[in-house]
Amino acid sequence: MARRKKIYEGKAKILYEGPEPGTLVQYFKDDGGAISTPKPGQAIEGKGVLNNRLSEFFMSGLNAIGVPTHFIRRLNMREQLVRMAEIIPIQVVVRNFAAGPISERLGIAEGTPLPRPIVEFYYKDEKLGDPMVAEEHIIAFGWAGQQDLDDMVALALRVNDFLSGVMMGVGIRLADFRIEIGRIWEGDFMRLIIADEISPDSCRLWDMRAAERAEGQPAIDPGPLADVYTELARRLGVLPTNVTHTPKPTLIN
Repeated sequence: MARRKKIYEGKAKILYEGPEPGTLVQYFKDDGGAISTPKPGQAIEGKGVLNNRLSEFFMSGLNAIGVPTHFIRRLNMREQLVRMAEIIPIQVVVRNFAAGPISERLGIAEGTPLPRPIVEFYYKDEKLGDPMVAEEHIIAFGWAGQQDLDDMVALALRVNDFLSGVMMGVGIRLADFRIEIGRIWEGDFMRLIIADEISPDSCRLWDMRAAERAEGQPAIDPGPLADVYTELARRLGVLPTNVTHTPKPTLIN
């Protein structure tokens, strides 16, 4: 499609003006800017194509079960048409198993199942390192209201139920993930939707088909997917036949 005005460029995606009012074209880059890639800024051939397909798969699935997202349709190998939304400057993280920061903060062994899914909030500011914040901070600084927060938690838990089930079905454990949520207006009515993307760049995925640890030991990282992008797309049946690559990135922190 004809290239349009660039609206925003991040580490992994570019947003362009959409063909219709209230829409954007989201372009997926190969740059390894997310945590799940070996080195920030390192290009991984085919990553953008796979993340486009994977995000389409997850967003379409959420739309189908009544969880609203910004996804409209995939345009080509690297681009998809999405609804324009006002992004709330908060990353919502849902944790099912101890890993990464929560293990470091609380001294819980990685791989330990959590008593229930834990929802955390992080303020989106790269200069500050995306610090963890409490609900009180979010409300006090006007990033979102109490009703917004309640709705964000409800959305995040519904996404967790969906993703956990899909991943379990293909032999993958969803340890944790992060999402971004945006506001859209339909007349005078405002509602929240899932925005950005859902891909290996935003999930910590463990391979349940890998060999288990010795009896009595916690299943610490049961085996990261070797080449998480390709393997996940293959198991979900969305792997393009003309995309191959071999890097083996670590998974999201």
